[in-house]
Amino acid sequence: MTTLSDPLKLAHGPTLRNRFAKSAMSERLALADGRVSAELVALYRRWAESGAALLITGNVMVDGRALGESGNVFVEDERDLAGLRAWAQAAKCHGASVMMQINHPGRQAPRTISKHLVAPSAVGLKGAGPLFATPRALLASEVEEIIARFAETARIAEKAGFDGVQIHGAHGYLVSQFLSPYTNRREDVWGGDAVRRRRFLIELIRAIRAAVSDGFAIGLKLNSADFQKGGFDETESLALLEELDREQLDFVEVSGGTYETAKMFEETVPTRESSKRREAFFLDYVEKARSRIRCPLMLTGGFRTLAGMQDALGGGAVDIIGLARPMAVEPDLPKALLSGDRSAARPVKLATGIAHLDSVIQGSWYQTQIDRMGRGKEPSPTLGRWLPVMRYLSARRVSERRP
Repeated sequence: MTTLSDPLKLAHGPTLRNRFAKSAMSERLALADGRVSAELVALYRRWAESGAALLITGNVMVDGRALGESGNVFVEDERDLAGLRAWAQAAKCHGASVMMQINHPGRQAPRTISKHLVAPSAVGLKGAGPLFATPRALLASEVEEIIARFAETARIAEKAGFDGVQIHGAHGYLVSQFLSPYTNRREDVWGGDAVRRRRFLIELIRAIRAAVSDGFAIGLKLNSADFQKGGFDETESLALLEELDREQLDFVEVSGGTYETAKMFEETVPTRESSKRREAFFLDYVEKARSRIRCPLMLTGGFRTLAGMQDALGGGAVDIIGLARPMAVEPDLPKALLSGDRSAARPVKLATGIAHLDSVIQGSWYQTQIDRMGRGKEPSPTLGRWLPVMRYLSARRVSERRP
């Protein structure tokens, strides 16, 4: 039976020394011009001590005109090669491998950051109000240009010393938008049926593989489903995995949801003893996927206990255990679990019972912990727990006073 301490050799990348990976979280620590900051380097130097075998960065955008959030790093050329090298070296200074998550937001970019949104089709975010503009449908030539951008960013990542890249194909960003019949209503070679909707992702993987060496890993983050009516569903997702198993991927990380249906941010901790050993959000899907593909599978979301992690891994469906938010609070959690010093992540209770408010509170609170590590401090689970609530309510009062 596979254990958490067992190594894993990636087909085109390094050998991971154990089965723990820090999954991507948006750090929002880039300089104003999209370059790597000293805080970002310090953050990954801290996570390098975690004991995790693999560190995956937050969103690195392939186009400086298309940012998903303020504080995103973007890599279009080699202008910040020194900063990227410092970032990679910091992440690897205690023996971990590091992969750069590369992304394009498509329609999921606030109009305050990206004024000219593009997407497979001109479909806006439902219920987003004035925050997100309706995107313009990409021309066929622009689709090919974006594929080339992903490949160039990957080439630069390898030159900077990263061990691989992870394509963000989940959570409603551009790759996910091409896959979904809800957001991709094209009738050309890039849409119209499931096979043509997959073409963007497949061509993107092939372009990256052609741009990097054989020893450079390519991972993919993929939705099990979008969880919205008319969107990318489990049936299409499993069929896509079977096709991707013929491509040169090193692993697939499973997630789910979009900005409209944010399943990836749900804070659900099981309480019944019978459910604790199946605590991960998308474990049922991964078990179905394992019966269809050989590619290693990484699962992130919901893991809190050593028993739950080992159960998922020992069952053979999961190859890599992904930890995201728990490592913003306890950066040494993998080391503590591997050594036997801990049997579970510390519980974090940030809830008011108001779904929208809880989402704001949780995101802001975890961001505060990341910011602290970037400044050379340790996370503080009790410090400022209700500060995000105060900030949110203060911002609401200000907006209500405006004419």
